[in-house]
Amino acid sequence: MAREMAMLHDVSRCSACRACMVACKQWHDLPADFSTPFEGQYQSHADLTSKTINLIKMNERIDADGKFHWDFIKFQCMHCVNPGCAKGCPKNAIAQLDSGAVVVDEDKCVGCGYCTINCPFNVPRVDPDRNKSTKCDLCFDRIEQGMVPACAKTCTAQAIEFGTIEEMRELAHKRLEVVKKDFPNAMLYGVEPNGVGGTHMMYILTEKPEVYGLPADPKTPDSVNLFKDIIRPIGHIAGVGAVAGLAGVFVLSKMFGKKGGD
Repeated sequence: MAREMAMLHDVSRCSACRACMVACKQWHDLPADFSTPFEGQYQSHADLTSKTINLIKMNERIDADGKFHWDFIKFQCMHCVNPGCAKGCPKNAIAQLDSGAVVVDEDKCVGCGYCTINCPFNVPRVDPDRNKSTKCDLCFDRIEQGMVPACAKTCTAQAIEFGTIEEMRELAHKRLEVVKKDFPNAMLYGVEPNGVGGTHMMYILTEKPEVYGLPADPKTPDSVNLFKDIIRPIGHIAGVGAVAGLAGVFVLSKMFGKKGGD
């Protein structure tokens, strides 16, 4: 069984060089986005797309003292411990691997978009051409070969670390003590259990999550649990009942049809 892995992004070290974005596109053989008009900022894309599954966000902010800040963060699928996208998928096209990576099976995906609706981070995107859901897969194919994800391998600033979930949790707490010396508001995100059970994509933030566009307390929608625990099982039972009923009608029709013909 594969070990449970995690990625840690220390935003205090990130220079927004976007090498991780390039590495991600190269490894996944993703084409360029041509629908990204200039919006007056240095951020390359306004948001994730079906062709850009790893994005460096650049938030421009002026604090209470009038000081300008650039807040950089690497944004992609969070690989939740309890992924709402997988729970809400009606086709069971999304699965969580032993490594913690949450992966889409395109052969099963029908492009319904329920994964996006049920993701508290609004991550998955449905490709309009292929009608398939796309998102970061944590480079699970590299992990299975003992390799580091492409983004982490490429980062030269040591802003992206990768290892077992225990190693990343330990590193996160150690780094937080150092980061707090320069950033008193620094905090960990996704390291400890939360509304989605914690995440395999972890952060050391220098400011509160909202500054980076992250929900302060991410939660799987109640509707997902209702669908998974009640509606889907009832649907399966109803489906089995319908099949059994049709089979019964078929058998009876044959029996009575035979008698009528005798």
